[in-house]
Amino acid sequence: MLCYLTAVFGLIGLVLGAYPLAELIPLALGVAGYGVANEKRWGYRLGVVLAGLNLLIDLSLLVLGAFAIIFTLLFAAVLLGLFLHTHSREYERIWFR
Repeated sequence: MLCYLTAVFGLIGLVLGAYPLAELIPLALGVAGYGVANEKRWGYRLGVVLAGLNLLIDLSLLVLGAFAIIFTLLFAAVLLGLFLHTHSREYERIWFR
């Protein structure tokens, strides 16, 4: 669900023109969310990679002085934490195809 929410925020950011290249990763998280919702292994792996890249981009924007990105940074950190949590990795290992 958080992947879809991040994708919606990315779409809003893309429409508003804020950091156009950085908004492509949140949009791709929507695709990863679809894969995770359908228990596809590629969706989980894509989600982990994109959540990590999203967090790195948000951290770099924060360092560059975009302090309005703090709320988005929180979402990125929580999303990566949920992907890498022990229960999530176990569930993916057992049930995903």
